[in-house]
Amino acid sequence: MSLAEHRPDPAKLVYKRVLLKISGEALMGDGQYGIDQTVCERIAQEVLDAVKNGTEMCLVIGGGNIFRGMQGAAKGMERASADYMGMLATVMNALAMQNAIEAIGGHARVLSAIPMVTVCEPYIRRRAIRHMEKRRIVIFAAGTGNPFFTTDTAAALRAAEMGCDALLKGTQVDGVYSADPKSDPKATRYDRLSYHEVLARDLKVMDASAISLMRDNGIPIVVFSIHTRGGLADVLAGRGVCTTISD
Repeated sequence: MSLAEHRPDPAKLVYKRVLLKISGEALMGDGQYGIDQTVCERIAQEVLDAVKNGTEMCLVIGGGNIFRGMQGAAKGMERASADYMGMLATVMNALAMQNAIEAIGGHARVLSAIPMVTVCEPYIRRRAIRHMEKRRIVIFAAGTGNPFFTTDTAAALRAAEMGCDALLKGTQVDGVYSADPKSDPKATRYDRLSYHEVLARDLKVMDASAISLMRDNGIPIVVFSIHTRGGLADVLAGRGVCTTISD
């Protein structure tokens, strides 16, 4: 079946172009570090299915499964150097996801904010947009290219630059809670929140700078469980369990 036959009427899509942000930890599976290839392949399949169904997709993947800059700095490492090491970890994850997508017949491009032309393309905004228009999956690596900024901020920045209809955050739980549901069984899950409520209640969804950037550009944030099979498809179809953050 051709790609065109998979594609529904674009006017009926809930989101036509989205950025999916997932943590590096999501790739670990049941391990303590590194990349679980089975998990990586499952996520790759769901992303590819979304593209076949008509959504233009780009991704930002954290690097916490390999190295986290904040933790390195906390142990005495100079912060900028630690953050650069974290950026390199995101490149490794991006290359792993690219390989998983292409192994199942998809087309993916890794664009790095830190030039490393031997292994991936440099980030150029117009090139990234063109890749998505050609139904390629774009994976943004190396954060913003600057220390002291997290991959949350990088995801918000790229979502705004790409003109995305939504920023989807795949997490370990099925939405935003008033507290950590793993440690507090009385934590309340929210179906909808405003940007202001997230900031005022100091809910640990994304960095305040990322929330503010999405608010200023009117881009909703949809938080869902990346571990639920079919969860991405459900969110793109406007159903499933999630928390939507908007005005």
